[in-house]
Order: sequence, then C-alpha cells, then structure tokens
Amino acid sequence: MTLHLPGADGALRAYEPRTEPLALTPGAPLTSRTVFSAAHVVADPYADTTPDSPAAVDWDATLAFRRHLWSHGLGVAEAMDTAQRGMGLDWAGAAELIRRSAAEAKTVGGRIACGVGTDQITGGTLAEVRAAYEEQLAVVEESGAQAILMASRALAATAQGPDDYLEVYGHLLRQAAEPVVLHWLGPMFDPALEGYWGSSDLDAATDTFLEVIAAHPDKVDGIKVSLLDARREVDLRRRLPQGVRCYTGDDFNYPELIAGDEQGFSHALLGIFDPLGPLAAEAVRVLDTGNTEGFRALLDPTVELSRHLFQAPTRFYKTGVVFLAWLAGHQSHFTMVGGLQSARSLPHLSRAYELADGLGLFPDPKLAEERMRTLLHLYGVTP
Repeated sequence: MTLHLPGADGALRAYEPRTEPLALTPGAPLTSRTVFSAAHVVADPYADTTPDSPAAVDWDATLAFRRHLWSHGLGVAEAMDTAQRGMGLDWAGAAELIRRSAAEAKTVGGRIACGVGTDQITGGTLAEVRAAYEEQLAVVEESGAQAILMASRALAATAQGPDDYLEVYGHLLRQAAEPVVLHWLGPMFDPALEGYWGSSDLDAATDTFLEVIAAHPDKVDGIKVSLLDARREVDLRRRLPQGVRCYTGDDFNYPELIAGDEQGFSHALLGIFDPLGPLAAEAVRVLDTGNTEGFRALLDPTVELSRHLFQAPTRFYKTGVVFLAWLAGHQSHFTMVGGLQSARSLPHLSRAYELADGLGLFPDPKLAEERMRTLLHLYGVTP
C-alpha cells in the first residue's frame, strides 16, 4: 500500500514499499577481513527518565541485538559512540553494558572489543585522565574483551600539546595486558575532540598518532580511523608498522577502503554495520572468495543510505540507526536513551526508511511499512 513520505521541502511524495526482503541468512565465518559492527543500545521505554538522568536500558533487547550480529559472523564493538557514550549513556551504564555483553559473547562464542574512555570525568589533570582510562581498561580486561582506547574529551581539554598525548597513551599501552585498538574519532563525530593528538592540523596530528604506535607496535592490534577522508586513511594505513591493522571507521567510503588496492586494505569497525550487518557480512563472504566486483556490487549501493544517516551533524547518526532497528523488528519501540529519538527530523527519517527499504534490509517489509505509517500518523501526516 502506498505511503506518502514528506520531503525536505515539506511536500509529500508517494512511495511504494517493496514486498520481499533481500534474502540474507547466516553463513560461513568471515576470513579475509576482521569486521566489527559498533552496536546501539535499546532503551527501556517504560522507565521514568528524563533526558539528563542515567540511561535505562532494556538489557534483553540489547543483548538480543548483539546475538543477531554475532550470528552473521560479525564482531561487536561495544560501548562505543554508537552506543551513545557521552550522548545519553554514562560510564556506569557503559560498564554494565561491557560486562553483560562480554559475558554473552563468551556464551555464544562471539568476538567482542569494548571502548575504554574517560567519560567518568569531565576534565582534570593528566594524572586524573590517566587514572580514568586505567579504571575503564581494568573493567574491559577483567571482562575478557579486547580493549579499544577511545579518544577522550577530558584529554583533549587538558593536553597542552603532542607530548601530553604521547605520555598518556604510552603509559596506557605499556600496562595493557593484550594488544589494543587505538581509536581516532574526528570532530565531526564529537566537536569536543577538535585538535586531538595536539593539533588541528591533521598532518601534524597524524605524525603524533603514528609516533604513539611506533613506540609500542607490539601493544597495538590496530587503529580505528573515523575522519571521513578516504585518501587520508589510505595514506595512514600505508605508514603503519608491519602487523598493525587499519580498521576503517569511514562511514562514507567503506566499500573502497575494505576492498583495498595492490598495497593493502582496511578491516572494518563501523557504526553503519549496525543496520547493514547481514548484508555487510554477505558482502565480505563474497570478498573472501576473491570476488572484489561482487563485493562492491553488494556494498556500493548501501553508501547512499550511510551518507544520509551520517550527514551533518554527524554525531546524531545514532537516531537513524535505532530508527532502522525498530523498523526491522529488532526492538518494539522507537525510544532512545537521553530522548535522542528527537534528534532527526521526520523528512530525514522518511528518507532513511525509503533507502533501507529499497535495499531490502527489513526482514519483514510489511512490519516496517506498518511502523513507518504509525510514525507518519504520529507526526500528523495525512495524504
């Protein structure tokens, strides 16, 4: 049945939903690339909360979504910015999320890596920033998960230059029990991270980042780069020490970066693989056979959706991710911690639905259509 979707100009346009989903089922383990999906959290819609109160999480639905990702052969990147770290999920909630998800990963044999940050503090001395990192690193290591050292708002606010980054990260890498993933999140994802690594000049910042890695290559499994600049990522991965991986975090250019070139390729740690999980896994299985063209044929058409979800202000992409999870039937409601479901407009969400439906991402297109119709009615849309 026809839906009438509002565009950015306020006019309604007719859209005919598809009737059959893309046939995607769990398959063989991925072999040619290591692929993590950063995963969202499902809010408890019945909790009596306000936007500035601690997050109330529906743990059953949250863990069920992680089992969905693991079932398709993807790793889960837990308690990252996709899980609304610093945008509704505080450290206490993140710590519980890490412990619960790591325990679930052991139960099902899933791969998991978890974010280590400093969001239990808002600022302080370098010693206090180090201590905050150490507290979170201990929680992740005790859970049995791999650590992802996330960029820190507190460090960005405190550091006086590159040497402070070298000191803090060197200290953390020396004490890490196992090799970690270093995460460079650009200011388009979090404006508080402007000037990270001691400079707003990305060339200078890259040199400092590489200096950290070069001093401790045995403690760095890889880097996760989220700068939305494919050329810079390729240049950076070609400068990495032997054995250090590049996990693309570029939600604009991921097919070409994962496919790679004659000099190498990127693995993946992506927020867009939350809604794209089954399709992304199928594409990588095609790539595992050496069929790069088939891989691109599957994944290239998803870029328009990803660029739409991650359009500026990029940090609000989580709203579109959770919206698509609701339409896909992974949760029973479109409610987010911190009330972030209000962070994108109805025209934005309508376009996200149209693009995702066109890709066949919804396991039950009829359910997605009914839920989209409900949202339209809630907003007062009548043909």
